[in-house]
Formats: sequence, structure tokens, C-alpha cells
Amino acid sequence: MHVLFADKFPEHWLEPLTAAGHRCRLEPQLGADDLPSALGDAQALVVRSTRVGAAAIAAAQALRLIVRAGAGTNTIDRDAARDAGIAVCNTPGRNALAVAELAMGLILCIDRRIPDNVADLRRGTWDKKGYSRANGVYGASLGVLGVGAVGVALMERAHAFGMKLLALAKPGRDEAVRAKFEALGVSEVADLETLAASVDYLSVHLPANDRTRGLIGDDVFGAMRNGAALINTSRGEIVDEAALLRAMNEKNVRAGLDVYQNEPGAAETVIDSPLAAHPNLYGTHHIGASTAQAQDAVAEGVVEILCAFAEGRVVNCVNGPL
Repeated sequence: MHVLFADKFPEHWLEPLTAAGHRCRLEPQLGADDLPSALGDAQALVVRSTRVGAAAIAAAQALRLIVRAGAGTNTIDRDAARDAGIAVCNTPGRNALAVAELAMGLILCIDRRIPDNVADLRRGTWDKKGYSRANGVYGASLGVLGVGAVGVALMERAHAFGMKLLALAKPGRDEAVRAKFEALGVSEVADLETLAASVDYLSVHLPANDRTRGLIGDDVFGAMRNGAALINTSRGEIVDEAALLRAMNEKNVRAGLDVYQNEPGAAETVIDSPLAAHPNLYGTHHIGASTAQAQDAVAEGVVEILCAFAEGRVVNCVNGPL
């Protein structure tokens, strides 16, 4: 099987594929516009952040499998792939710990203003009096919106810090999640506005789809407490950034974001964003899954999907039935 890797991929994970007789082509520099002419006779395509649109799918004569090295598949035209008989698969949960670690880190950064401390020290400013003001996260309340692998992993870490945990009530919730809720002392509330009004931190862990785009908007920010904080390490489209800016200015809402609307397509560039420049924002560069541990786990999942497909099995398909 000819496999094109159109994103960075740990090269040592190519070895079991080549040993099994697969032809692997690693071209991490490829972008969305390059794919139509680059696919050639590739039967499988592996991407991380590179967009796979209808034009690439239409140009791919031999393609039968697209693997997203991660969980979200919103950057892939799944409908066009299904119509072309191409399976789209992902690696859910493989990078959950890394994303949960970053979310917990953003909570701590907001409470202790760690980035501001560092920035001032590097400028030669000493302000012990100013930076001595912090609430502490012990006993603070955390609402987790989306209790998949990342949400549960964050709850476990926040529980270790002594935070009070809340989530939305959901009929027929999986028994394993219910058992986890009981072990962590998670309280359930009826709706999103109630959740937002009940917590010091609201952390979002949802996929981007028609139901969730713009979900965190004026209604949610209106319900949040003055000085409360939003954490988003999932997808930028879920948060209405104009509404967030209003809440920052009018209610002193703070935010820890790893994802944004209209993120730059390039890995390194200049941005001009009122949100990024706001003093209430503690932001990172969409790096939630970017640890060596997470990338290794995701790569292992990709190899498992490719090997299974070569044997006639489709694993973690998100656009079936074909």
C-alpha cells in the first residue's frame, strides 16, 4: 500500500510499515493546495492539521483511506470522501492526556498569572506585591463541558488539586463515566447556562460540528460570574470570540485558549488579533497535543489503522457506512 504522510510524523513509526511492505512517502511541507497534485497513486493519506478538501479527494484516483492523526476530523471533507468511497478514520483518545495537561496548566496560569510574572522578570521588573494576589485553585469550581477522554482526564487532574467538579446531566450516560463521576465527586446540572453560572472555570472539550459552532456565546458569558474563566483546548469555532471580548471587557472574564477562530494556516507567521492582545487572555499556539508522548501514542494509533486497513479491516471510521 502506498501511504502519503502530508504532515509531520515520527519517522521511527514508519519502520513497521515499510517492514510490512508498504511504501511510505513523508512530505510534511504539503499544504491543502498542494494535495490535489501530490496524491498521485497514494492509496492512504495521513494528515494532522493539513486540510483535505473536495478538490484533493476528486483528484485522488487511488485513494481509499484518510487517517487523521488525532481526534477531530473537521478539517477533512468527510461527505466528499464518503461519496468517493474513501474511509476517514481517526485516533480518538490517544492525545487526551497531553490536552488535559495543557488545560490544567492554563487554569494555573490564570490563577497565578504565571505568564505575566515571567514576562515582567524578563523585562527586569520585580513586582512581588502585585503578583502576590491570587485565589488558589483548591476549592474552586470547574465545569467540564464534554466528558470524553480529554474531559475525564482533566477532571482527574483537577480533582487532585482539590477542585469541585461539575458537568451537564445526561440521560443514559455510559456506566464507566458514571462510575468515574462518583469516584471524583462530580455534581451534575441541568443545562449549559446553569453550569456556566455555577463555576469559577468552564472548560470546553467538544468536537466542532453544526450543533457546537458558536455554542459559547453571549448567553453563556452572560451567565458566567464576574472574573470567571473560560478554558478552550478543543476547537476555536465553538467560542464566539466577539462575545468573549465583550465579556472580557464588561465582566472581567478571563480565558485560557489553545484554539481560535480563523487560525493561521502557517506554522510560523505574524498575527494581528484583538483577542490575542487582550490582557485577560492566556493563550497558547494550538499545541494541546504537541508533546512527544502524545505524538508517539497518536503515531502508534495511525500505524494500527493502516495495518488493519491493509488486512481488510476499517478501524475508527467516522464517515461510514461507505
